[in-house]
Amino acid sequence: MKNAIVWGIIIGVLSGLWMFTMHQLGITPSTDKVATAEYFSFLIPAIGLFFGIRSYRAHDCKGQMGFLEALVQSFKILIVGGIIAVFGAILYISYIAEGNNIRDFSGRIFGALLVGVLLAFGVSLLFHNKSNKVD
Repeated sequence: MKNAIVWGIIIGVLSGLWMFTMHQLGITPSTDKVATAEYFSFLIPAIGLFFGIRSYRAHDCKGQMGFLEALVQSFKILIVGGIIAVFGAILYISYIAEGNNIRDFSGRIFGALLVGVLLAFGVSLLFHNKSNKVD
């Protein structure tokens, strides 16, 4: 669980910093369109999951890890990171981008959830190396 917390915190903090950086660059979320720079935010959980699952397989699983084990660990990492990112989004909405833009963020958070699930499956497929044979 320590691995999930560490990598989840990294993903969550970087995602929160990404929101505040986008604001400083003048890119604010709107319902009309998504800025091109916003599409690069998927790299944060992708890289975090990649290194988090690789670290988990190397240190906790001694190099052998099944698909389901990797998937569960991926979801743990994403849950911790998501909690921190949502907390950062709440702070952003409350203090920085004051106004009624909670719908904009709820759509983006739901999109991040879908991207996270797809990334979890992809990273789990990439790092599992223990086959479960059914006889």
